[in-house]
Amino acid sequence: MSEKKKVSLLEGFKAFLLRGNVIDLAIAVVIGAAFTQIVNAVVKGVISALVGAFGTKDLESYSSCLKGPCVTDPKTGETTEGIRTLWGSVLSATLSFVITAAVVYFLMVLPMAKYLARRAAMQAAKEGVQETLEVSELEVLKEIRDALVSQRGGPGAGPLGQDPGRGHDQ
Repeated sequence: MSEKKKVSLLEGFKAFLLRGNVIDLAIAVVIGAAFTQIVNAVVKGVISALVGAFGTKDLESYSSCLKGPCVTDPKTGETTEGIRTLWGSVLSATLSFVITAAVVYFLMVLPMAKYLARRAAMQAAKEGVQETLEVSELEVLKEIRDALVSQRGGPGAGPLGQDPGRGHDQ
């Protein structure tokens, strides 16, 4: 491979890495991983304790046997006869998902949406004030123009208050 082709491949790779969306994605992954720890701590420390107060903490232990009696080997814990359905683990995963989604929504999405709405309202108010200032400046300039025109002697007056019918050399 030629040296020129190697350089262009490296430049292309560098351009790819330095694009804004790649860096934004990397930041989102890192923040997401850190936030996952917070959500898991809330779910395990608070929500699971509340669920455990009404039932059991270990939902994954619930199961049913579909075909025949289920016989479990005491040494390995595996089912040797019958077909065991672990519906408790599905229920546990579903509850974890719903609880995690609720924590994310109520602790992150909802407050951020309110904050952004407040910022947008403040920005709209600021733009309204700026527009009012521009309109009032325009009105003042029109009044100044009208005053100057009236001082010159009306709309037909020449430059610098001279009458257009009179010459410059009187």
